[in-house]
Amino acid sequence: MPRISPQPATDWSPEARAVFDSFRDAARSGVPAAPAPAPGGGAAADAATTDVAAAGAADDGPSGANVFGTLARHPALAEAFLAFNGHVLYGSSLPPRLSELLILRVAALRRCGYEWAQHALRAQDFGITAEEIARVVEGPAAPGWSATDRTLLAAVDELLAGAAVGATTWAALAGFLDERQLMDVVATVGAYDLVAMMFLSFGVEPDPDIVAYLPEGW
Repeated sequence: MPRISPQPATDWSPEARAVFDSFRDAARSGVPAAPAPAPGGGAAADAATTDVAAAGAADDGPSGANVFGTLARHPALAEAFLAFNGHVLYGSSLPPRLSELLILRVAALRRCGYEWAQHALRAQDFGITAEEIARVVEGPAAPGWSATDRTLLAAVDELLAGAAVGATTWAALAGFLDERQLMDVVATVGAYDLVAMMFLSFGVEPDPDIVAYLPEGW
């Protein structure tokens, strides 16, 4: 059962609707979310079509309704969080494939099924195969990774274990990423560690459209 029950879209405040409309528009345009405009209208059905975790910009993507419904109870937090989340997903200097590998590894280490399911779907849109998605759970030591992918996954493990990328891994990252991309690696891992904390602590339940993608035993 959720610890914080999602608020039905029909009960969203004007402030919450404005925040979600802004994030939805950013998802569709592929740019980071700007601060929400002055509270106003906005169709609740439209606002609920964009997922905050996987941020599927397409209207036929995962609904994310329970995430939005939960955040609707705290519009100020939703606005601040979605601005950061919007950068990670739409404004990052990292290629989407690399971002998705980072996010999936966070979800695997934190055993956050909702986060995993959303991004297992999204990752396929950026060329990550089903075999690679499954291998993320095994981590950077699993056979079959390229040197680039292995280094990215190792960076996630180090960040979540000790809050810093180790010197050897950092030097390896710097061999194929520029300065802004290095910063976005850390920001991406941090953002989705926070997502996992919120989902697990608030008891956000998976929406029906992703239940089939949840990993067994999480």
